[in-house]
Amino acid sequence: QVQLVESGGGLVQPGGSLRLSCAASGFAFSSSIMNWYRQAPGKERELVASMSSYGDSTNYADSVKGRFTISRDNAKKMTYLQMNSLKPEDTAVYYCNARRLTFVYWGQGTQVTVSS
Repeated sequence: QVQLVESGGGLVQPGGSLRLSCAASGFAFSSSIMNWYRQAPGKERELVASMSSYGDSTNYADSVKGRFTISRDNAKKMTYLQMNSLKPEDTAVYYCNARRLTFVYWGQGTQVTVSS
C-alpha cells in the first residue's frame, strides 16, 4: 500500500520557520523524484520544490528560492522541506508528491499558516 504522510505544519509568525516531513512507504522511494507542492485557497496547486532520486539536483519556485530547502533521506524513506523567513503568502496546504516513470503519488497534505 502506497503511503505518503506529511507532518510538521502549523501556525507560525511571519519571519519564522517550519520543517515539513514526509514519510513514504509502499513504493520505490530511492528511485523516485520527490516534490513538495502547495495550494492556497482559491489558487491552483503549484510546485514548490523538487529533488532528484539521488538528491543531486534540486529545483525551486522563484517565490521560495533562498528561503526553502528540500532534502531527502533514502535510507529512512523521508523527504523534508525546511522553510525559513516565512511570509503570509506562504500560507497553504503543502503536499508531498512522488513521481517514478508513469506513477504519481500524493500525500494528504499539511496546513501551514503564516500569520501574526
